[in-house]
Amino acid sequence: MDTHATPVANESDLARIAGFNRTEAAFPDNVTLQELIEAQVATHASQTAVLCDHDKVFGVTSLTYAQLNEKANQLAHLLRAKGVGPGEVVALMVERSFAMIIGVLGIVKAGGAYLPVPPDHPPERIDYMLKDGGVRMLLVHGATAGRYAFAGLAIDLDDPDIYRGPAANPAILNKPDDLAYVIYTSGSTGKPKGVMIEHRAVVNRLHWMQQAYPIDENDIILQKTPYYFDVSVWELFWWALQGARLCFLMPGGERNPPAIVETIRRHRTTVMHFVPSMLNVFLEYLEAKRGEAPEKLASVRQVFASGETLMPSHVKKFNAILRSRTGTRLINLYGPTEATVDVTHFDCPAHNDFESIPIGRPIQNIRLYVIKDGRQVGIGETGELCIAGVGLARGYLNNPALTAEKFTDNPVNPGERIYRTGDVARWLPDGNIEYLGRQDHQVKIRGLRIELGEIENTIREHAGIVDCVAMVRKYSESVILIIAYLVCKPDLDIEDLKRCLRRRLPDYMIPNRFERIGEIPLTPSGKADRKALPEPVIEASR
Repeated sequence: MDTHATPVANESDLARIAGFNRTEAAFPDNVTLQELIEAQVATHASQTAVLCDHDKVFGVTSLTYAQLNEKANQLAHLLRAKGVGPGEVVALMVERSFAMIIGVLGIVKAGGAYLPVPPDHPPERIDYMLKDGGVRMLLVHGATAGRYAFAGLAIDLDDPDIYRGPAANPAILNKPDDLAYVIYTSGSTGKPKGVMIEHRAVVNRLHWMQQAYPIDENDIILQKTPYYFDVSVWELFWWALQGARLCFLMPGGERNPPAIVETIRRHRTTVMHFVPSMLNVFLEYLEAKRGEAPEKLASVRQVFASGETLMPSHVKKFNAILRSRTGTRLINLYGPTEATVDVTHFDCPAHNDFESIPIGRPIQNIRLYVIKDGRQVGIGETGELCIAGVGLARGYLNNPALTAEKFTDNPVNPGERIYRTGDVARWLPDGNIEYLGRQDHQVKIRGLRIELGEIENTIREHAGIVDCVAMVRKYSESVILIIAYLVCKPDLDIEDLKRCLRRRLPDYMIPNRFERIGEIPLTPSGKADRKALPEPVIEASR
């Protein structure tokens, strides 16, 4: 008898899992984002929409709904006059500013899909994204103009001439299944891949969030997530669908706890997001400032965490430092970029008698399957987490082969399309899901998705490299290092290798250490034996 056969879920478990997946809910599935936003502009025209202390381009620190809508419309008419319409990808390379929200809304109102470009990425990587996306137009502003030589049309959003055209809402050309945005994530082949998300999927995701964690015109969302990370999508749109406000943190401020505290205090922000490792850094800062922090943060009602595993220690620290003193709620979210930001949610407990923090239950119109060897496993058994429902991306831009590999027919419910996450998970008896790690070599560091295969393939292209394996080693909450183990020619110049990598990879993907080894240790099946790689010697910095 094969003792390794996949445990098949029994009828009772299958019925319970089907119950956990009963998430059907009505949502506005016949409208686009701009229709929902324009309805709020009509109701809240004179109310403040966006706050941005550090952007002096318009000589003000805030814009009303009417002012923001007018500027976005003027940009949209300009883009449409240049041929932008449904299906066209328009890139945006900006820092947190009025230009960011005007650019995003202007592209969407013109009918196009926005593609956020990280201003600090190497030119070669930006080149690849823009060519792969078929981008004809790049929107920039004062802080980013001239940083990158774009062959197409570059439009400076700080140029007053842009805001001279018609100010009325452009006629809506989009349908709910048109593209809203394309976000590039790390790709295991050595090239990033563009995930295509449609209006309908975003509308469903935002509608769910409003049902589960409602906000109103008294709320202010802090925009602190880099806009090339998909959490930014709900930060940039949710407020505008509810008559609330958006407050931009200063560029780079997401890594600066004092700046976050001061912005919250000054603007009385109520909703924010943290990647768990940064939440931990923030809580440690608050702990050190115990006397003053709680009253400065008294306005915060809801904190969302996603992008990495939320640990019990994080929740206990949050409860001790914030929840017990300000009543702030902490919500754990999980989801890949390929399924429109998040697909599960879990309300973290206020008490401390728990051993793990699940990623939670499926959100509305999302179904989850834990599959192993093509079969659904029982409650408590582990397998690959697969996602079905309204949130699924259209696929990867210009990459039908990878789309077909990752977005497949559901083996346990033929005819249903699923996204294979590569995440290992299991159902808990109460209907929550527990995340247990990865099947492959994708990692998250401070919420940024990194395919170790992309780092390895880029290193292997250097003439001095014979072979390479990349690993992540976690030494503490704040010390997480990428180690590259190199089989190389004797004369390899590590500094030259680093220079080559900086031309191709963003800073957060450059290995922190390079270890030369004689050969890659192999498992009996011939794969790299990562467990047998030597522990690097980390010298304390003086």
